[in-house]
Amino acid sequence: MNKLSIKIGNLTFNSPVIAASGTFGFGLEYKEILNINDFGAIVTKGITIERREGNPLPRIIETPCGLINSIGLANPGVKEFVKQYGDIYKNFPTNIIVNVAGGNISDFINIIKKIEHLNVIGYELNLSCPNVSDGGMILSEDPNDIYILIKTIRNITNKLIISKLTPNLCNTIELARASEEAGCDAISLVNTYLGMSIDIETCYSRIGKDYGGYSGPAIKPMALKLVYDISNAVDIPIIGIGGISSGSDAIEFLIAGASLIQVGSIIFRNPQIAFEINTFIENYMDRKSINDLNEIIGTFKGSI
Repeated sequence: MNKLSIKIGNLTFNSPVIAASGTFGFGLEYKEILNINDFGAIVTKGITIERREGNPLPRIIETPCGLINSIGLANPGVKEFVKQYGDIYKNFPTNIIVNVAGGNISDFINIIKKIEHLNVIGYELNLSCPNVSDGGMILSEDPNDIYILIKTIRNITNKLIISKLTPNLCNTIELARASEEAGCDAISLVNTYLGMSIDIETCYSRIGKDYGGYSGPAIKPMALKLVYDISNAVDIPIIGIGGISSGSDAIEFLIAGASLIQVGSIIFRNPQIAFEINTFIENYMDRKSINDLNEIIGTFKGSI
């Protein structure tokens, strides 16, 4: 897939398609039904210091245009994560990025120190989880806190640092700029939008919490707009996320300014989505006589 390769710093991704955190487990769950190497990277489920059981059931509800999830960062904790997956990642078929979540700077630092020795290319900092009462949202509102966090992490690792930002605040551009100034390598956005669903017979929420994170095709136009805005506000690469369900969707995000894209909710319906997107992009490039993926990125021309 040389035609589809893209670089961030010194790292090469064989495809611009990345499996989003929380939709691909820890990289093994789909190995029997697809070629994991179709993905340029896998982002793991969010890892916290201690084991988390997650939110009450039900945790996922389908809506006409997407999913509402309220997982609550359920995970085995960093110690068990290292024990279970450390050896597996030594010879993994594609890049591994660990999604790291914490309620304060100390949590993030301690997790990264415990996994720094693993064969992973970097960390996606979960600064914007919308369905937990602690962790993520505490840090995501303040550009100064974001700056201090990333600056501190930059001092302890040379691996890739990705700042995952929320669309649920009005100062996302400020958060992106603070991330860049602190030494972040890339910005991934958007995380899920806040959403809710109500059972009209019982008047209770249809998920185990009052609200959760909304993803799927319905958020794509809003995510695309924010990717465009942020790509024009910072110079570091953008990883576009939000409702991407086809090769055409992926190319829209590249044109808007994303260097890579993540697919999430669509994986549950179509595990072969990475292969399909790769094929579509290759055919698009052939049809347009494009030999380098970078020739697509950021080519939006505005209105006619």
